[in-house]
Amino acid sequence: RQGIGEPSVYHAVVVIFLEFFAWGLLTTPMLTVLHQTFPQHTFLMNGLIHGVKGLLSFLSAPLIGALSDVWGRKSFLLLTVFFTCAPIPLMKISPWWYFAVISMSGVFAVTFSVIFAYVADITQEHERSTAYGLVSATFAASLVTSPAIGAYLSQAYGDTLVVVLASGVALLDIGFILLAVPESLPEEMRPVSWGAPISWEQADPFASLRKVGQDSTVLLICITVFLSYLPEAGQYSSFFLYLRQVIGFSSETVAAFIGVVGILSILAQTVVLGILMRSIGNKNTILLGLGFQILQLAWYGFGSQPWMMWAAGAMSSITFPAISAMVSRNADPDQQGVVQGMITGIRGLCNGLGPALYGFVFYLFHVELNEMAEVETLGKASKPNMANPTDESSIIPGPPFLFGACSVLLSLLVALFIPEHNLALRSGSHKKHSNGAQAHTHSPQAGGSDGKEPLLEDSSV
Repeated sequence: RQGIGEPSVYHAVVVIFLEFFAWGLLTTPMLTVLHQTFPQHTFLMNGLIHGVKGLLSFLSAPLIGALSDVWGRKSFLLLTVFFTCAPIPLMKISPWWYFAVISMSGVFAVTFSVIFAYVADITQEHERSTAYGLVSATFAASLVTSPAIGAYLSQAYGDTLVVVLASGVALLDIGFILLAVPESLPEEMRPVSWGAPISWEQADPFASLRKVGQDSTVLLICITVFLSYLPEAGQYSSFFLYLRQVIGFSSETVAAFIGVVGILSILAQTVVLGILMRSIGNKNTILLGLGFQILQLAWYGFGSQPWMMWAAGAMSSITFPAISAMVSRNADPDQQGVVQGMITGIRGLCNGLGPALYGFVFYLFHVELNEMAEVETLGKASKPNMANPTDESSIIPGPPFLFGACSVLLSLLVALFIPEHNLALRSGSHKKHSNGAQAHTHSPQAGGSDGKEPLLEDSSV
């Protein structure tokens, strides 16, 4: 094998950590360059750039996954990391090319998809959720420290040093993949020929979404994910810019905020989630997470003081981990990938639609950076666009966050109808399709002809 040692989860962890550590370093310089490049309609352009990138990632992820099944994971890890990090040095060379390449890099910005396939190759099924959790926690950990380091270096030595350092970390990641990461896909698992055909079904990004309606429980879960993750994706794309320019956070405070929220997220997804799942159950944990998310978004929408952002930031969302746990507990082993693929597809779609939606709403409500003074310290948190009490921005500083709160409220109403276990679904479908259900119970062929067998089953029976 090429690389160092046998393929392991730790190889995947290092790749993810270095990639997102490099991007985390650029949090402060990126906000500055974005404002300088697009002084008019900054939030709108930010939303469009991230929206194009997210939609391209959604469209390309299945094809890259299918190709990695043929050509192996290592080559596609190298490809995705290289193109994801390619825009970094352009930040100082040419900002316009930087943003153009960021948008186009969405075609290959699917490192997580390849990493999860890498992990799946080398783990047993019972180990997989723990391994995925380790990869996700590493992603969060990389973003806890790097923005603070980048903000400090930017203030002390300038943005150029930060960009050079981030480029160096990205090159280190590429070198690590080339020299240290062994191929995880065994030769016997690959097609005989490298020219093996890839079917359209494998490469179709909408293939998993078309299966959503086959099971009422899956449909409810997917609607819940869409309505709750859409505002989360939009918030992630614009929130740090919003804190810096509208609320008046300094670059150091933004970095500290990211670190605190990142630590709280890690704790919420490990310690708190386990306690809640045992004490109040799976469904109630989802509902509680959605409730926290509604409060958080409403707080962001109406909050105009820095301390309010800190208070809301403590409400870490536990919704998606709880939904993933529900799926993993109630899905049959041979359906795990199908259902998780649907949810991942919906999240990918939200990564494209959410930022564009937030940018458009900011534009509609005339929240623009060109109307504001450059804010460097909390003591200078003057907001010229909020001086007029009749201005809607003085009443609702963050309109997209209120739209997001309404979306999550709808998600909460949908989640109320998700059964705690799928027994209700199975008995309901038995009544509705008694002939087909009875035939399915006694004959496996009947399920295939009906095409509507439940994707989720209650694993406790």
